[in-house]
Amino acid sequence: MSTDAFQVLRSTLRYLSYWYEQDNVEEVAINRPNEIWLRLRGRRAYPWACQQDKNLSRTYLTDIMHIIANTFELPFDPEQGSPAVYATLPGDHRFTGIAGKNVMYDNDDLTGGIAMCVRVHSDDVKFGLGDYGLKAGERLQKLNKLKEVENPEDPYERLILSIKRGDHILVSGATATGKTTFLNNLLTILDSHKRVITIEDTRELIVPHPNHVHLVLSRTEQTNTMTYPKLIDLVVRFTPDAIIGGEISTANAGALWELMGSGHDNCFATIHAENSEAAYKAFTDRILHCYPTIDREKTIAEMHDKLRVVQINRQGNIRAVTEVT
Repeated sequence: MSTDAFQVLRSTLRYLSYWYEQDNVEEVAINRPNEIWLRLRGRRAYPWACQQDKNLSRTYLTDIMHIIANTFELPFDPEQGSPAVYATLPGDHRFTGIAGKNVMYDNDDLTGGIAMCVRVHSDDVKFGLGDYGLKAGERLQKLNKLKEVENPEDPYERLILSIKRGDHILVSGATATGKTTFLNNLLTILDSHKRVITIEDTRELIVPHPNHVHLVLSRTEQTNTMTYPKLIDLVVRFTPDAIIGGEISTANAGALWELMGSGHDNCFATIHAENSEAAYKAFTDRILHCYPTIDREKTIAEMHDKLRVVQINRQGNIRAVTEVT
């Protein structure tokens, strides 16, 4: 990077860097213009804090994307090329951003939006093994004690426990059984302090959480080079506390299954199937379209272990949950 380019970049970043260069900030996230979320060091229960900043306008955020891309000679074209930018900013801070119609705000802006994260690098923070709870003669910590709780017999209590402890949930049913409506109801139970990333082909999910990003990969209107495998890289760098998918298809099944195995909690999605066992098989068969070499029976067995199915059936005008695995 030339000195001139460095100076231009530093000048452009000044409003954003004001936030990520503060001592107690581990990460910053922008989901929409004029607000920024700060992930603060040392806060375990509710680490994200929101701040309003009129300097973070849509025009300014757009300029950041273009100048970072130009400075590092990265491809960036939300309409016909790559809508995402990955870079290491001055100070070794890790930048991830996406712009265009793959980001949708709640106001149904057809031009799309912008979302970005900066993971802060700090030479001052030194972590030893003890900081990870690894000490001679001491037992390992159990951070989520709910994972040790035995599943209740009552299906309602079983589902609520699953949501609270971070289990993955698949809502299954035929067409018009109310799968998406049911999934939207599950989101109201999810801890409101979580950072939620949604992945859909059409905007349907209603997320009440203030810290959220809607990502869309349209089946019919996709014009740029964004794909589901590329979306995986973006999502994991956006530090989600919950990942909510729409309807599972042959296009997205592999990506959603991979995200469910990425160490993140609370991955939810819907699928067309007549019962829970059929749901596991349908999910696996859709994955096979993109990953034909996977072991089908082994994958179905893994799904039984890590994925709870809520089955919804319909008779006439009556919709009912008939299974909670």
